Amino acid sequence: MTATARVLPEGRLIFRGEVFRCALGKGGVRADKSEGDGATPTGLLPLRRLLYRADRVAAPECALRREPIGAEDGWCDDPAHPDYNRQITLPHPARHERLWRGDALYDVVVPLGWNDAPVVRGRGSAIFLHLARPDYAPTEGCVALSLVDLRRVLSLGVEALAVER
Repeated sequence: MTATARVLPEGRLIFRGEVFRCALGKGGVRADKSEGDGATPTGLLPLRRLLYRADRVAAPECALRREPIGAEDGWCDDPAHPDYNRQITLPHPARHERLWRGDALYDVVVPLGWNDAPVVRGRGSAIFLHLARPDYAPTEGCVALSLVDLRRVLSLGVEALAVER
């Protein structure tokens, strides 16, 4: 049985009897997710691996494969490009976002299993579990927790998020 955390649309993540505040997409929670809508997709989203900024934080303890990121790491969010919804190396000719950010949001970032098996162009990309802004401002479609809470959830063995509507 997969260790699944429930994510509720009012911004709560529940796992192993603990409740954590989280930020969700500015476009709400949607079953019909599409690129650029700012929505967090509903459904079962497995945690794929853990990426982290080794120059800023220690890798959280967890069962996921852990990989440090560098200044050349990005994620393609261009539906017209063959690398859509995949980690890429920068520079890259297509539209993308940098994983190596000036702010702390991606100091710990977990790619979630959304639109990746297989990738469907335009269905949404770069859906992550990452760090929340201090005020828990809405994300571009991701699920975001504080660093303390993200470390805790990962240490408890979460394997997937069940995002509810």
